[in-house]
Amino acid sequence: MKKTKIDHYTDKEALEFHNTNKSGKIEIISSKPMTTKRDLALAYSPGVAAPVKAISENPEAAYDYTTKGNLVAVISNGSAILGMGNLGSLASKPVMEGKAVLFKRFADIDSIDLEIDCSNSQEIIKSIKNFAGSFGGINLEDIAAPDCFIIEEKLKEILDIPVFHDDQHGTAIITTAALINALDVSKKSIKKIKVVINGAGASAMACANLFKKTGVPQKNITMIDRKGVIYKGRDNLNQWKSTHAIDTKDRNLDEAIENADVFLGLSAKGTLSKKMVKKMAKKPIIFACANPDPEITPEEVLEVRDDAIIATGRSDYPNQVNNLIGFPYIFRGALDVRSKTINEEMKVAAANAIAALAREDVPDEVVAAMGGDRPHYGKEYIIPSTFDPRLISVIPAAVAKAAMDSGVARKKIKDFEIYKEQLKQRLDPSVTIMQGINSQIKKTKKKIVFADGEDENTLKAAIAFKNSGLGIPILVAKKDIIKKRLKEIGYSENLDIEITNSTDKNKREKYSSFLFKKLQREQGLLERDCDRLVRNDRVIWASCMVSCGDADGAVTGNTRRYGASLEKIKKVVEPRPGEIMFGLNMVVNKGKTVFVGDTSVHEYPSSEQLAEIAISSARVVRLFGFDPKVAFVSHSTFGQPLTSRTKHIKNAVNILKEKNVDFKFDGDMQPDVALNEEYKELYPFSEIVGNANILIMPGQHSAAISYKMMRELGGAKVIGPLLIGLAQPIEIAPLRSSTSDIINLASVAAYSAGVINYNKKN
Repeated sequence: MKKTKIDHYTDKEALEFHNTNKSGKIEIISSKPMTTKRDLALAYSPGVAAPVKAISENPEAAYDYTTKGNLVAVISNGSAILGMGNLGSLASKPVMEGKAVLFKRFADIDSIDLEIDCSNSQEIIKSIKNFAGSFGGINLEDIAAPDCFIIEEKLKEILDIPVFHDDQHGTAIITTAALINALDVSKKSIKKIKVVINGAGASAMACANLFKKTGVPQKNITMIDRKGVIYKGRDNLNQWKSTHAIDTKDRNLDEAIENADVFLGLSAKGTLSKKMVKKMAKKPIIFACANPDPEITPEEVLEVRDDAIIATGRSDYPNQVNNLIGFPYIFRGALDVRSKTINEEMKVAAANAIAALAREDVPDEVVAAMGGDRPHYGKEYIIPSTFDPRLISVIPAAVAKAAMDSGVARKKIKDFEIYKEQLKQRLDPSVTIMQGINSQIKKTKKKIVFADGEDENTLKAAIAFKNSGLGIPILVAKKDIIKKRLKEIGYSENLDIEITNSTDKNKREKYSSFLFKKLQREQGLLERDCDRLVRNDRVIWASCMVSCGDADGAVTGNTRRYGASLEKIKKVVEPRPGEIMFGLNMVVNKGKTVFVGDTSVHEYPSSEQLAEIAISSARVVRLFGFDPKVAFVSHSTFGQPLTSRTKHIKNAVNILKEKNVDFKFDGDMQPDVALNEEYKELYPFSEIVGNANILIMPGQHSAAISYKMMRELGGAKVIGPLLIGLAQPIEIAPLRSSTSDIINLASVAAYSAGVINYNKKN
């Protein structure tokens, strides 16, 4: 069983993450323009009166005129926080904010976290009942048993919106999906298996209930709590445990595990021994889901059984039981049909959909999102990856259909194929890009030089790059300054990262000789001039490290202008043979990803250069998993108005037509025509109008202005500029880049080092 490295983070890194820029992880922004007096009048008084009246006359109208239909309350009282126990409602807020972020990231659902400072279940029920009308659904989280049962059951009775305790049902749905596939792989019948569940908390009971709903006979499930087997006639069983009591002579796990087909652990580390595993039936199914340490490790199981199918709750083993595969998509489907509840039929539908997805062949776009791995259905792949982009279209559709079929949906979906396409468009595909890149580079562990090692953000990026297992960082810096800087930012002085500088005589002589051979003819430099460059300039030093094979890639910048860094790199590294060099930015905003070039190299590119930039951009965009659609943008659209400044753009389009390239392109056109689908009616002859994902700008000035305005005023996420066409994987971070920006560029450099042949044109 292949084990992957699990990411480790210091407490300081986690605290800094939560306190960078704005405190916390969520904010509220307006979905409507709020710029003019008219906008404000429509949004508030007097315009707001119209929807108020409509809702008072018909409460269902709240779904049409407010956020209710896409808004979930994430609620906790902090009585059972992430296995840490009862730490109070306020302490649960970081977790609930995190849950809200996951709802948005994976299913485009808006969430508000609400922490209730109360331990009385009836008071909590009353509180939620009184504000529930504001929401389309309620997600209960980290509430201790038995209060979680009482609260959920009562709220489901009195509310007409979905109420879902994820600790129970999320785990149940994922484990049921895993069980369905494990039984299929092992060729066992769900009607005949013997199941042992070690643990009798909220999630264990929910799993047992869903197992039964899926086909496991009640008499075939043995549940065990701290006192032993829950059997009929046992004293002091509460109403929830007594539901799972069976007639059996077994009194403990060691007895119950004899000839068991399935072990589900929701308990504690080490409760299942190798001796017990030996006693299980042929082809045993072992779900050891205790976190952070399972009831038994996969390695321990494999020491005594080679026929077992194993799942855990951890990301560093195959078959991770992760609620993230379930709750965002279950709520998505429930909200989209305005369901009154999330019933058993919807849970079973979700489990079956998840199981079916794992049995499908994995397409290329999923392989890219998973870092190049193409898993195949079998013992080590019975659950889809958390980052499988197909989840958003598969699970909500199954849940929505089950809601309709079971009569709890208030809104019908007429065409599920159209609905699935709409679901795919809710999430921008770029959200999986960096995940895929990072998954890929974790396998190869490339050496990346951080040229500005003494800069605080660069130093933090190098540390995070190493701690996250993305690769091997090398800092260009002085050791005494790094020691001082580490103390300033609160990190341990015991930094296990290579530090290099010009005091390394062997490297300095090597790089000076390399540079002299390159520059003596080009610039007439003497050997002492090259030695001075190597000794005095960190960008030169880092570039030489890559060119001479002492590192796989590099990232620089952040402390100087982009152009200054580029000029130094160009002294050491040539453009790739037959390819133009330029800057390409990936811009992500409002569910759409566009690539903008050239943002950093050519001030006013010629027609031929524009065409080459388009060709190289299409190549790079394909590496990121996109189908390139190129728009040559201008202040004109298809020659109107025609000026001297637009002729070279038209010429670039004609050059591409003559080259017979293998991607779609068009121009000239204004940016709104390239990006807004409403213009398709005006220009039906063009496949690019409203559909572009690569914008080729007429000049560096317009490109740089555009992406920076989108970032500063529009709140767009920008990755880059990526330096395209250089003969080595070296990236330049713009001035004042964040730690995250620098990590992304280092990751891109590492990725490029692994997938691009720098000796020839791709």
